[in-house]
Amino acid sequence: MVPQELWAGVDIGGTKTAVVLANAPPQVLGRIEFATQPENGPAPAIAQIEDGLRSLLAGAGAAPGDLAAIGVSCGSPLDPDAGVIQAPPNLPTWIDVPIVEILSRGFSCPVRLENDANAGALAEHRFGAGRGFRHVVFLTMGTGLGAGIIIDGRLYRGATDSAGEIGHVRLTPRGPVGYHKPGSVEGWASGGGMAQVAAHALAAAYRKGEKTVLLDGRNGVVSAREVGLAAQAGDRVALRILGISGRKLGMALAILVDLLNPECIVIGGLAMRLGDLILAPARKVLAREALAPAVAACRIVPAQLGERIGDVAALCLAMDAARDAAPQAG
Repeated sequence: MVPQELWAGVDIGGTKTAVVLANAPPQVLGRIEFATQPENGPAPAIAQIEDGLRSLLAGAGAAPGDLAAIGVSCGSPLDPDAGVIQAPPNLPTWIDVPIVEILSRGFSCPVRLENDANAGALAEHRFGAGRGFRHVVFLTMGTGLGAGIIIDGRLYRGATDSAGEIGHVRLTPRGPVGYHKPGSVEGWASGGGMAQVAAHALAAAYRKGEKTVLLDGRNGVVSAREVGLAAQAGDRVALRILGISGRKLGMALAILVDLLNPECIVIGGLAMRLGDLILAPARKVLAREALAPAVAACRIVPAQLGERIGDVAALCLAMDAARDAAPQAG
């Protein structure tokens, strides 16, 4: 027996792509994951997406025509209105890929494309840490740093679908590079930026003869993950690195709080894994820099959906596509 309404989600990343099927999100009926391998171009991955959708539908006793809608979450740049992926940094060979046209033709249903930060904001607002709030900002804190903004319960995209690019904001005249801009929020507070902060901190530690596990058998190049693990074990240099990135994150949070006056800022990625190791210094700077009433009204919390957020985000897009395509009563 085919469930009354089926939604499919596709989460496309530079490393992996996931395809999910659901009739009661955020729970899923089935999930398939595979390596995206962008070096091979988009065609092989798109074929695997289509095969994965058909396989999941068959497993649910459904046919391709039974889908209510498909949601596609992917990194920017992309054009959500045209349904085109425009060569994101992690998918450099995906040049002007009309993913919405391809999937809607193959499955005869509405398809919606959205950037991963906006899609993540929808997911956390409906099913995660942002539930019950009307004004929410969701920060993606992974290799890069971006944001999705919910204002009065609705996603805010801006005039050119560029709203939320807090990572591009310059905090200092010089510093780690993100968005090709030294001293940007992404340069200081993303995973990629934290690795740059760590390189400088480790060079200083080496000159001073400080002991740290981050220098054991290494050449001074470490990842944000390695910094986090060392900090969780109490390594003083690693804790110092997180303090630097955390304080710069706090400056970015102060900008968001003063500008948007949200009730909740939900932070995914690194904040989910590091918790107060990075959020405590961020909250301290936020309290000092932003307007007190706005700070008091805003919670700063890690994302709740964890590693499921990409799946749930894509399903939220599918649910919206189906809703908007449905005939309106009256």
